[in-house]
Formats: sequence, C-alpha cells, structure tokens
Amino acid sequence: MIEMVIEQRRRDLGGGFEVGRVLPIAKRRMVGPFVFFDHMGPLDFAPGAYRSFDVRPHPHIGLSTVTYLFAGEVMHRDSLGYEQAIRPQEVNWMTAGRGITHSERLERARLQGDHLHGVQAWVALPTEHEETAPSFSNYSGSDLPQWNEAGVVGQLIAGSAYGLTASATTHSPLFYAHLNMASGATAEIPGGHRERALYIATGAVELDGERYEPGKMLVLASIASRVLPLEQSSVMVLGGEPVGERYIYWNFVSSSKDRLAQAASDWKAGRMKLPDADNLEFIPLPDGPMPTF
Repeated sequence: MIEMVIEQRRRDLGGGFEVGRVLPIAKRRMVGPFVFFDHMGPLDFAPGAYRSFDVRPHPHIGLSTVTYLFAGEVMHRDSLGYEQAIRPQEVNWMTAGRGITHSERLERARLQGDHLHGVQAWVALPTEHEETAPSFSNYSGSDLPQWNEAGVVGQLIAGSAYGLTASATTHSPLFYAHLNMASGATAEIPGGHRERALYIATGAVELDGERYEPGKMLVLASIASRVLPLEQSSVMVLGGEPVGERYIYWNFVSSSKDRLAQAASDWKAGRMKLPDADNLEFIPLPDGPMPTF
C-alpha cells in the first residue's frame, strides 16, 4: 500500500549543478532515519568542466552522508584527512557526529569528461549518537553484498535486508539497497521496519496496479509488497526505524534547535577545521536569519 508519492524538485547546488531533491518535504520530513535524499544527474560533462560544478568545503553535524554512484566519479576530501574517489557501485559513508567538513569535486570530469549519475542520502543519527566522533569509510566489493536472481540484480548499500548485511557501521536499524530490474521481473521490498520507501531512478514500475515514472519516491506502508518493472528499471529501496523529530538548517541536522544555532555560529566564525588538502575556499553560511522551523 502506498501512503504518499513524493515528486523530486530540481535544486541548483551552485554553478548549474542541478539535483533532484526528494527528501525532506513539509508533509514528509523523514523515512525511518533517512532525512535527506538527492538524485544527482544523469549529467554529461565535456572535458574541462567548470570548477563551479564542484561542491566546495562545507560542514555537517548530526548525520551520516551516504553517497552511491551509478556512473561517474567524485573526489571526496574531509577534515579528518581522507581523500577518496568514489566510483560506481561504491559507497562513501561519512558520519559527521559532532562535526566534520568535506568537499566533493568533479576532477575526472575536468580532465576527461564524465557521465555522472548517483544518489546522496543523509541518515539522521539517534539522539545518543548525535555528538559521536566523526568518521569516514569507503565501501566496495564484498562490503556491499550483491545478488542476481530472476531478472533482479541487487546490491545492499547499508543495513540488513534480503538475508544479507552490509559492512557500513549504522547507528540505528535500517536498510538501503539498489535494485536493477529487467522488464517482467518482480522484486520484494523488505518488510520488518515501520517506515519504508522506493525511489525510481530510471525506467518505470508498477506497484498496487499503478504505473510510476522516474523521479518519484513511493512511501509505503509497513506490510510487505512487491514491485513490477515495466521496462529495464533502476530503483532504490530504503527504510528503517524512526529516530525522533529532527531539525535541519542548511547542512546541519539535530534534535536541538540550539545545537543548530551553535553549529551555524561555529562555521561563520571559522571554528570548524577545513580539509587539509582543500582549504583555500569554502561555502559560506547562507545569508539571513536562521529559520524558525
């Protein structure tokens, strides 16, 4: 049963780099612990792509960023000293906790051109872990269990589902997987969690007798359900247990409005360390007062 259909909204991250923003919206702030969901691309870059497409150093608190690519390459650098390119079917999992800064640059696109397509999600940390020490890991290969059955090629990105468990350290019960499905196949959407959703990246699928196109997130009831691809389709399935109300201001997530204000003050005053390998520029705090939520 479908509880809600969320349409992506186009957002410019700066310099013409557009994404499809799915979560949050006013009527649906989260799905389980997933508090943010951006669909990047597909975008084609000719050699010499402008640096304006880069995401310059910026801060986070209170969340884990989960970056997964279908195609292309993005270079990550952070204030812990990590420098890691992410490539297709890999995961960059960065836990901000009490605070981290990072950049995401399209260096391969500038050198040789690129076709970029992927998803970045944010997972809110449980209250008791919001101020945990920051960390970063790249996962690939056996860290991300794969299966191929009856026209469905799946990869588990995080959590536990389909009888498998991915390697990323999560702080609350969740699942997150990528399914490539041939026309005429069927795929189960994992149950066992209070909140679940399916996002259509490419293709078209049928659920509950209705056809759904790319760019839509289907928020589902907790009962088990199956999805039927009407053509070759790529979808993300995700969900988990709620972690409680969260506030978002810019790149900060917290259960406390005061903590958001402190993070904004720290960034504006230059009290958050920039990545050592990328410290010559940064994204300033947005102009104007903080929202009243």
